[in-house]
Amino acid sequence: MKIVLTSIFVEDQDKALKFYTEILGFVKKREIPMGPYKWLTVVSPEGPDDIELLLEPNNNPAAKTFQQSLVEQKIPYAGFKVDDIQKEFERLKKLGVIFLMEPTRTGPATAAVFSDTCGNLIRIFQVG
Repeated sequence: MKIVLTSIFVEDQDKALKFYTEILGFVKKREIPMGPYKWLTVVSPEGPDDIELLLEPNNNPAAKTFQQSLVEQKIPYAGFKVDDIQKEFERLKKLGVIFLMEPTRTGPATAAVFSDTCGNLIRIFQVG
């Protein structure tokens, strides 16, 4: 068994694609029209391109409630590993990313949390 796809609910797929590619640096892998929405995935240029992140529309009321509840509780929906968290924090801040938590040591890792502008909190972390 192998993980090849995971998803994150987004309020606006086009806005999410712009943020995840132009700001975070992911690369668009698939964009397949599906009625009013699309099957829209991105991959990391640094990782295996068979692990895709689906930017999934949150048009389901349960998804919206789930997403809003996580944000209200300040719980990140996803986490992305970085090699140098301070460098990545500075890069993202210069691009206008809003951080709720600056790089903070949390046990064996250092983590920071920001808004993806599409309804989610995202954690970046560096181990060690």
